[in-house]
Amino acid sequence: MGQALPLQDVVFTLLFRVGVASSIAALVARSTLFQRSLQHEERSLDERLRFVLFYGPMVAVGVLTRVLLRYQATDVSLEGALVAGLAGGRMAGMMVGTLAALPAFFNNELLSLLFGLLGGAVGGVLRELTTNKERVWNFGPFAVFSLPRWLFDLMRKGEGNWLVLPLVSCAGLELLRIMLGQTFPGALYFLHTQKGWQVVFPVMGTTFGVALSLMIWNNTRIQIKLRDQEQSLLAARMQALTSQINPHFLFNTLNTVGSLTRVDPEGARELLVRLSSILRRLLRKHENFVPLRDELDFIDDYLSIEMTRFGPEKLQFRKEVDEGTLDAMVPSMLLQPMIENAIRHGLAPRVEGGSIHLRTTRLNGRLVIELDDNGIGIPEDRIPEIYSSGIGISNVQERLQVLYGRDYILKIESQLGRGTSIRIEIPELFSA
Repeated sequence: MGQALPLQDVVFTLLFRVGVASSIAALVARSTLFQRSLQHEERSLDERLRFVLFYGPMVAVGVLTRVLLRYQATDVSLEGALVAGLAGGRMAGMMVGTLAALPAFFNNELLSLLFGLLGGAVGGVLRELTTNKERVWNFGPFAVFSLPRWLFDLMRKGEGNWLVLPLVSCAGLELLRIMLGQTFPGALYFLHTQKGWQVVFPVMGTTFGVALSLMIWNNTRIQIKLRDQEQSLLAARMQALTSQINPHFLFNTLNTVGSLTRVDPEGARELLVRLSSILRRLLRKHENFVPLRDELDFIDDYLSIEMTRFGPEKLQFRKEVDEGTLDAMVPSMLLQPMIENAIRHGLAPRVEGGSIHLRTTRLNGRLVIELDDNGIGIPEDRIPEIYSSGIGISNVQERLQVLYGRDYILKIESQLGRGTSIRIEIPELFSA
């Protein structure tokens, strides 16, 4: 089928073919749906079908281009069938091999369909022969250079290496394609060479095309795993930070209960009832985000406890809440540490007590929360320490960094004897 190509044209065609195989692998790997098919070695039927439907037609287009335009460098049918079998299993490999062979089959290349099925089946069988499917992804473009070491281990230690099998299969299938193509002219496409020894180049081209495609998909898998691990670490870190706040709040509240036990037993009992209500809410919630509405309800319960101790005449709380902000999602336990700090360090030292003013607004797609108190204030030189020391504000700061990166504002302003103001700006998010 066709005339034998000079060596220079053979090398150029094969280099371009390796590029086509790699480009197809890279192109389909950009799809989020296809990436899901690579995440796990054991795939559902839907994932296998998705794998075939994304990859198979792309390989078939390359064959169709070769059939219509006589441009041999785009035919990666053998590489595609082998890669699909190795990565997706026997059925996926055979289906991709069949899809890739259809344009050639309808071009009267009658052996193309059987050869496509064979290529996919061989790849699938190779996958089944290894108990550790992760080894499939270790077949790289330079595996051939490790062949002497593998042969040495086999002769001296009697230890084989599974990675030899894909290498041998690439070479064997390419040689079989050349032999069948020469025996049955026109029935199967192959790359003609002028001299017998030059078949080493098609063999290397097929090997590199398969290995580079697997390497590209393996890099995609690694990126997915790193991203998942990063999300898991962030979730674990958030859980640790939240659990750091809850004992702190519980400790301070129980101290309040202890102070009321002798002087006001009924007040202590009422305080414990309210505390139990708060703890039940905490035990039910494990989310990193909650609607602002829920966070404000929590603050109301918390302040009811604090007012039991201070008295409504010494601790006043005012809210100016934009109704449009109530469904915005905020980090859980965002406000309580700051209000607790305002009470303990700002208002408690004042004999006459004081007030806290909470405002929420929406501004250019961001949620703005402001807390003002008229407590004793903070010395200016101590404000930088508050962001990084203690449990309350520093914990809020760290959680905001984990959740939003740099896309947030936490600003504290204070004047001695006049009070403290805290402003938080975060992206305005709503639950789906």
